[in-house]
Amino acid sequence: MPAVPRTRPALRRCAGAGAVALALLGAGLPATATAEGGDQPDLTRFYRQKVGWTACKDVALPKDMQCAKVTVPLDYARPAEGTLDLALSRYRATGTSRGSVLLNFGGPGGSGVSQLGQDGKKFMGLTNGYDVVGFDPRGVGRSSPVSCGEGTGGAPDDAGVDEPPDVARPQALMKALKQLTLRCTRNSGPVLSHIGTVNASRDLDVIRQALGDKKLNYLGFSYGTRLGAVYAAQFPHNVGRMALDGVDTLTESLAEQGVAGARGQQTALDDFLDWCVADRGCPFGQDRRKAGEAVLKLVRSLDEDPVPSDFGGPFTGQDLVDALGQGLYGRELWPLMERALASLTEDGDTRGVQNLASGGYALPHGHRPAGGLVDSADIPVDNLSAALMAINCADDPDRPSALRLTQDVARLQKEYQQASPVFGRYRLTQVLLCYGRPRGTDFIRDEVKDVPSAPMLLVGTRGDPATPYSWTVETAKRLGPSAVVLDNRGDGHTGYTSSTCVHGKVDDFLLYGTLPPDGSSCPADGDGRAVTDSPG
Repeated sequence: MPAVPRTRPALRRCAGAGAVALALLGAGLPATATAEGGDQPDLTRFYRQKVGWTACKDVALPKDMQCAKVTVPLDYARPAEGTLDLALSRYRATGTSRGSVLLNFGGPGGSGVSQLGQDGKKFMGLTNGYDVVGFDPRGVGRSSPVSCGEGTGGAPDDAGVDEPPDVARPQALMKALKQLTLRCTRNSGPVLSHIGTVNASRDLDVIRQALGDKKLNYLGFSYGTRLGAVYAAQFPHNVGRMALDGVDTLTESLAEQGVAGARGQQTALDDFLDWCVADRGCPFGQDRRKAGEAVLKLVRSLDEDPVPSDFGGPFTGQDLVDALGQGLYGRELWPLMERALASLTEDGDTRGVQNLASGGYALPHGHRPAGGLVDSADIPVDNLSAALMAINCADDPDRPSALRLTQDVARLQKEYQQASPVFGRYRLTQVLLCYGRPRGTDFIRDEVKDVPSAPMLLVGTRGDPATPYSWTVETAKRLGPSAVVLDNRGDGHTGYTSSTCVHGKVDDFLLYGTLPPDGSSCPADGDGRAVTDSPG
């Protein structure tokens, strides 16, 4: 999910009934990227573009932000057979500009255009030397958004997916996944076959050239670190100053990532509850053990008996798990989450917890061809989740057979439940979406290593619930001597917007080229209870 906590979270439509229905709202048909080496077709016309900035027409974006587009091939192996427009936004440099710094906020599936509009003030220090640029990668936001169609779960009515995974009926589950794959393909159009980080990285190089930059200066969060690492492997000599915060794994399978994510989220929830019970206003009381039991009981009761929501559709326990995951991304969100949970438990008011979750805007209407940009009002409500799963599946080469799936489901269910009784079910349903689908690319696991680029700054946060600190260490070793690690001793997902120390060191590197020593650390900032502002 987006790595930088939203200060004004967008509302999303409730996910519907069971865990599988929740997870199925994100599936897409992945395809191995077509251009990973060898002789390349002529891309001259794409690399000769120049960006033309204009005032943004979208009233949801700040008036001082500018917008533009860059055109890229739909298929880099066959560039004459179709193109895509990618949406860009920027804040202009306030001083002497040395070019642009591109931001990716994570996901995968997060809109860089919208997020920069919402959270631009957090990055204004970078305008002392750069135009600060956000972009919507292919299949995301305004850039030919993928979708699984109308209905929040994205699954056919007769798919039999309104209940949690039935380990005794894996064949029925596979049938439901196949039906959903067809539905996602039908509603997303041709971009779905060309989605994934390898192609997004190639797009990034076209954007760099169109902006007039000889080198790519880049700040990536969470999934954005995967995109940055892939770029460094594909275009090592085009890397300028690159900072990667909340470092993703390059080698673990989706199943392994899911277990690590569930375990990290459970640890973050435990930390939140430790903090919460010290406050008399904690909705779960002051007994820590009972507070943990109360959260799990609340999730299970909402799964069994969803409550109506003010935003349409039922609100389930898995919707609550989704919201909890968002609220745990940063300690600054804990006071808001405490109040939202109090409103839910005391008054049955779902609005606060729903505001913690991310989302889209409008429902899609059937097949949409890839190509030009779409208006923000036409971004499908499920685009974030649809893009997340489509990109993750396209990046992952593991595709167990039907027999292996039958053998794995029960084991995985137990493993995920042990990792987290609260988040395990939610994370497992996301992993299942890639089973039975075409295998993704081998490029990331096999080729993104020993990168001969300029030095890159990798920031790992010890208490990160989404990207464990161990991933920072592992990825740094894999990238080789070019990787410089900054150890953030704080909590929350990523460090740039939550740690004064991390923020300063990243800015010093991007603006002035000053790198901290490899292995140096930043202390944790103060207690999140001091934060009282709520989203507006």
